Amino acid sequence: MSDQKNPQDTPAKPHDMPAKPRDMIVSSRHLATEEGWPSSEFEYGLILAYNGFARWMGRCTVAAGYSGLTTLEILVLHHIYHRSRKKRLSDICFQLNIEDTHTVNYALKKLQKAKLIEGEKVGKELFYSVTEQGSALCDKYREVREQCLVESLKHIENMPKDLHETATVLRTLSGLYDQASRAASSL
Repeated sequence: MSDQKNPQDTPAKPHDMPAKPRDMIVSSRHLATEEGWPSSEFEYGLILAYNGFARWMGRCTVAAGYSGLTTLEILVLHHIYHRSRKKRLSDICFQLNIEDTHTVNYALKKLQKAKLIEGEKVGKELFYSVTEQGSALCDKYREVREQCLVESLKHIENMPKDLHETATVLRTLSGLYDQASRAASSL
């Protein structure tokens, strides 16, 4: 009888990966390579933050007196209201870093149907602006936001500085992810 073990008798490891650093939390261990743990931890935090932010926007909009809008529709509405400037579909997509223009176009149609925005044709371009009803909703949203979110942030030490720095890092990382997505599409 041989002392060699049959490979089928040995339980297979799910992945041949390095041990996980104990203080990092990730959502997909199979993506966390030796050098990839920090980015996997960041991505998990980003997933949680995005989903929390999306839930917050929906509930804040309901508290402001309007229900039935998706996260994208709320983002588009607030962007159109931003600085009281009329915006084209391409402007909105560019500023919100959205590649799928048809999703924004659908949001615009829904917001128009809800009478929260209106479109004005100038030459061949369609420019969008908020209506009085859309403006009132954005203003009420701001009030709810101040009461429920901004007031809570005041109690976290150094938060304004930290939020500014975090926003800067997130904008920088969005460029890196965009570049990586271009690289991946060329493979």
